Amino acid sequence: MSETFKQGAKPALFFSTSAFAVSFAVWGLVAALAPTFTELYHLSATSKSLLIAIPVLLGSIGRLFSGMLADRFGGRNVFSALLIFSAVPAIAIGFSTSYEQLLFLGLLIGVAGTTFPVGVGFTSKWFAQEKQGTALGVYGMGNIGQSIAVFFAPVLALQFGSWRTVFFVFAAVTFIWGIVFYFFAKDAEVTVQPKTLSENLSVLKRSKIAWILSLFYFLTFGGFVALSLYMPTFLKEIFNLTPTDAGARTAGFVVLATLMRPVGGILADKIGGAKVLVLVFVAIAALALLLSFSTITIFTIGALGCAAALGLGNGAVFKLVPQYFPKETGTVTGLVGAFGGLGGFFPPLEVGLVKDATGSYTLGFVLLSAFAVMCLVINYFTFLITRGKNDAATLF
Repeated sequence: MSETFKQGAKPALFFSTSAFAVSFAVWGLVAALAPTFTELYHLSATSKSLLIAIPVLLGSIGRLFSGMLADRFGGRNVFSALLIFSAVPAIAIGFSTSYEQLLFLGLLIGVAGTTFPVGVGFTSKWFAQEKQGTALGVYGMGNIGQSIAVFFAPVLALQFGSWRTVFFVFAAVTFIWGIVFYFFAKDAEVTVQPKTLSENLSVLKRSKIAWILSLFYFLTFGGFVALSLYMPTFLKEIFNLTPTDAGARTAGFVVLATLMRPVGGILADKIGGAKVLVLVFVAIAALALLLSFSTITIFTIGALGCAAALGLGNGAVFKLVPQYFPKETGTVTGLVGAFGGLGGFFPPLEVGLVKDATGSYTLGFVLLSAFAVMCLVINYFTFLITRGKNDAATLF
């Protein structure tokens, strides 16, 4: 492909980004209304953490398979089907009457979180390699859907007088956009024949880099998801903010991380993804420790700093995926995305257990910092010290 993008690339990027935002919004609804469910069902910290994390579980594991399906059947078909299906558990939650029902349906609504690798494969095929970091960074701005959920869900619940109506509204939007995506979005023309399941899986067996990128995304995207999902709870419990105020501040966290994602992609296009990740991991290691302070000013600096670093990291990682795996982008994105999703599943559980055991969230933030240091070391020995390969060759 001689041009930086094909004709029709800009509409494709619009549809994929907007569809990702819609799916991410419905995926984050349960966490956005977690304070309401905590009061309604009298939940402990661990029970609340499980409720927040459970949609992330299916959304994480399912990403591997949705990426493969997208490589096989096309992003348009798979993305639209996932959006339409996601509306079903959202409607069902609106009729739920117990914590147990909420857990089960929350697991099912995790289907909305499986759309990410579908959109990456769909979008990357429209752009040349030197512009994929930027394009995928813009696509990743669909993370704004999480901000829409955490800000508008509590507000709409007050406006409508019921949290149930919020799920019905988001379900309707998700269903409608699934139909729109099917009829108006188009897959890029490719000459490569779709691979079989075993052929798709073979890259995961032979490539160490695929698993290392998965580890990095476990931190950057997982950290973003975990903090954005749990931020309303932190702000309410530590600083006694109202659900609406906590939602507004969390929306700011999500917006900043979302806006920094394309910046990470642009920087990765210019100087290399691995070099951007050095800055990201150093920043997270330092800033995560500020989250342990009970002073809201220091906590805010740590939270917003982490948001910026995590957003940059998300953009940088997904510059490296299509660069190293141009023919298996959907499959590898599925693996990387699955680990990223799991990075959003386990930390909330760990945080809840730490809180119940110690009465404080501090240990959880210390572990986040230590994990960033580990990723920094792995990044150095995998990409930076090996100078003869792809973007690593231009780092120094």
